[in-house]
Parts: sequence; structure tokens; C-alpha cells
Amino acid sequence: MKRQDLDDLVRLRRARDRMDRDYAEPLDVPALAREALMSPGHFSRSFRAAFGETPYSYLMTRRIERAKALLRRGDLTVTEVCFSVGCTSLGSFSSRFTQLVGESPSTYRARRHDDGAAIPACMAKIHTRPVRNGEAGPGARP
Repeated sequence: MKRQDLDDLVRLRRARDRMDRDYAEPLDVPALAREALMSPGHFSRSFRAAFGETPYSYLMTRRIERAKALLRRGDLTVTEVCFSVGCTSLGSFSSRFTQLVGESPSTYRARRHDDGAAIPACMAKIHTRPVRNGEAGPGARP
């Protein structure tokens, strides 16, 4: 692998780490690309090649993952959860949540989540991670 490719990969990982850390902040491809010292187009193509999905898809998966945890708590409304994870449109949030999880945020919030209460948090995170790159279908995880 060429040195330039390795440098690009390091910058892409930093951008991904930023999305993991700052998912609730207003992040967009042009801003992430600037931090990675790439054009937005090159950043998007390189990110997809390195991680198998677009930067937007990755960020939304992180946001939905966090939203699921907040909805399981049950003390916030769907609207409060939407804005607390960095989404600015309740409609877009609900649509993406339903695509990834297989049920609407309000349905997810309303059902019991006791079955996972005894599972260690590190294992629960794996089990409850939203489905990426296949979107929720008939056989999606709850």
C-alpha cells in the first residue's frame, strides 16, 4: 500500500472516530472532508471504499444506535430523542429509524425491553445495533 493511501486511511479513521464521538453535533460531508484534507467527493468515495458505506449512512447508524438506547429508557419523547441525537427533522429520523430497526421509534419505545436487562452493556450494544447495508426487512432483529 502506498504512503498516500495509508495517510488517507488514517484521516478517514479520524473522521469516523469523530462521527462516533460527536454524532449529536451538526456534521456534514463537506466539513468532515475538510478535516480529512480531501474534497467532499473523494472523501465520500474513499470512506465508502474503506468502510463499506457512505459517511451519511455511517453517521445515521450511530445516531439511531444511540436513539435506541434513549428510547429504551422511556423517559424522553421520540421528538426529544430525535433532537438529542443530532437529527433536525422528526420525519427523516422516524423514516431512517424504521428502515434500520424495522419498527417506528414510538413502537420501539412503547414495547418492553426487559429481555435485555440482564445482558452486559457491551453485549447488548452488539445485539441492538441497527442493521446496516441491508436495511430492516422481514427477518430484522428486534
